Amino acid sequence: MIEQADATALLEVRDLAVTFRTTYGEVAAVEGASLRLEQGQTLAIVGESGSGKSTTAMSLIGLLPGNGRVTGGSIRFDGQELVGLPEQRMRAIRGRQIGLVPQDPMSNLNPVTKIGSQVAETLLVHGMATKRDVDRKVIEVLEAAGLPNAKERAKQYPHEFSGGMRQRALIAIGLACRPRLLIADEPTSALDVTVQRTILDQIDSMTQELGTAVLLITHDLGLAAERAAELVVMHRGTVVEAGPARQLLEDPQHPYTQSLVRAAPSVAAVRLLPGAFVPGPESRPDRAEKVFQNHDAGAASAGAAPLGMRAADRLGAGAVADSSAGLATGAAAGARAVDNIVELRDLTKVYKIRGQAEDFYAAKNVTLDVPRGQTVAIVGESGSGKTTTARMLLKLIEPTSGTMTFDGMDVATLSKPQLREFRQRVQPVFQDPYSSLNPMFTVERIVDEPLSTYKRGNARERSARVRELMDQVALPQSMLRRYPSELSGGQRQRVAIARALALKPDLIVCDEPVSALDVLVQAQILKLLGDLQSELGLSYLFISHDLAVVRLISDYVCVMKDGELVEAASSEEVFTNPRHPYTRRLLASIPSNELDIDVEDPEIAS
Repeated sequence: MIEQADATALLEVRDLAVTFRTTYGEVAAVEGASLRLEQGQTLAIVGESGSGKSTTAMSLIGLLPGNGRVTGGSIRFDGQELVGLPEQRMRAIRGRQIGLVPQDPMSNLNPVTKIGSQVAETLLVHGMATKRDVDRKVIEVLEAAGLPNAKERAKQYPHEFSGGMRQRALIAIGLACRPRLLIADEPTSALDVTVQRTILDQIDSMTQELGTAVLLITHDLGLAAERAAELVVMHRGTVVEAGPARQLLEDPQHPYTQSLVRAAPSVAAVRLLPGAFVPGPESRPDRAEKVFQNHDAGAASAGAAPLGMRAADRLGAGAVADSSAGLATGAAAGARAVDNIVELRDLTKVYKIRGQAEDFYAAKNVTLDVPRGQTVAIVGESGSGKTTTARMLLKLIEPTSGTMTFDGMDVATLSKPQLREFRQRVQPVFQDPYSSLNPMFTVERIVDEPLSTYKRGNARERSARVRELMDQVALPQSMLRRYPSELSGGQRQRVAIARALALKPDLIVCDEPVSALDVLVQAQILKLLGDLQSELGLSYLFISHDLAVVRLISDYVCVMKDGELVEAASSEEVFTNPRHPYTRRLLASIPSNELDIDVEDPEIAS
């Protein structure tokens, strides 16, 4: 029996049950979930991919998929029962009183409509602007969401935005009508930490000024601890623990919550899992001695990189930025004594912007090396040039100037047979798992596609390899017959990673490979990448805005800002002794580094 709802709560969910009809019968996605959200409060729901977080959120505003339905329980918003409410009345609530920031920026923005027009549509439909003043309000909304040059950006299409910028456009649309309740489904998963803080500060400001409540769906426990007053932990469709956010994360009681906390790098990387770091050369004497002795010999003969520099300063690019003098590149010549699988020299990409006289430098004089068998991470804000650099290396876009060398070969001059070999040896994992998977292919065909294309083995051998890959990325083989639309965001990203691993490449270019994953699967994937690197000698160019993840996996870190490399050093150096003010600002923006978490884990302790 459902108890009477609390009249003081803005949102009251009691014993919610959601069921999906599938070809294999009915599946209970949510069972007996309850939560309570006060006016002006922020409540976070956390849990692994498929735990029912987003399903719970979508049921509140009647946006479940066609095969999903609420089969039990009550949802009351401001005293009004929403379960069973006619669609016409729900439309009056959805958008105007309950706003939504969905998880995937690309599939939720119209690709053939300018960003400004999409924001304007929301404002006009809900009476928040007139045709006379809508343009001005569109700019105000985009600026509030942290988009630079909002007037010009409003004239652009989604494909002209980076992943983080598209996410900010979605946030602008969700906040445009100043709703009483904002459902934010992974609102900052594609954003770097500084923009993440800007966006969340804006949401906090609305909460305080307008009394707007926020239901935050996230896999980032540090973010939940910093931004939410209350926390609900979901596992397999049920609520397993709930309470004050910081108290719950600092002293979790349920075994599942404890496992989430242990696996979360943004919360626990330094205090909880110091042994889980993939340490840089300085903390691996056997590797450091070989790498840097060779480097010193070459540098001495070239007259570059004085021996008094710390090992962290001797990245292949010879690069530690000085806050006033810029990036030094003198050690580049000496760096060739180290076995580099990739060498980028003065790589530049220039775009001509419609309606602007000046060209836009997406990347400018980027110089860095990727030592064989190691991981070089590139971090920076959205639009800093990280992904542009990665796409040039993948030969998805052509550089305006500069050189790229892969395993001693000039990438720009590869013949067709050499390019075919290059495509097999260098594989990408893209940021957006929604647009990078063919929606018409089953999971089995997606993972098998590179094997078939390059004729790796017969049908039986390829089938066995596909199943092996599914095991490696922690996906059940029962998913092989499913389509991308039937998978969660995290599951889709794991499929993309499995596809990248299929050909056993030498270099994997990872563009935000774990940004869509919950902390448990994220930990599994990072461990998998580390194990594969150790076993197969893989090299990684790792693009990420999550600095805790970067510290966990990288040997070296390159920091980019406005298309330029401003600092480059070992991971240990960047995180313990950052030299550039911009790097220090990035590190200061990591959410909830101050959490005091003490969770016993016999496996980790051993």
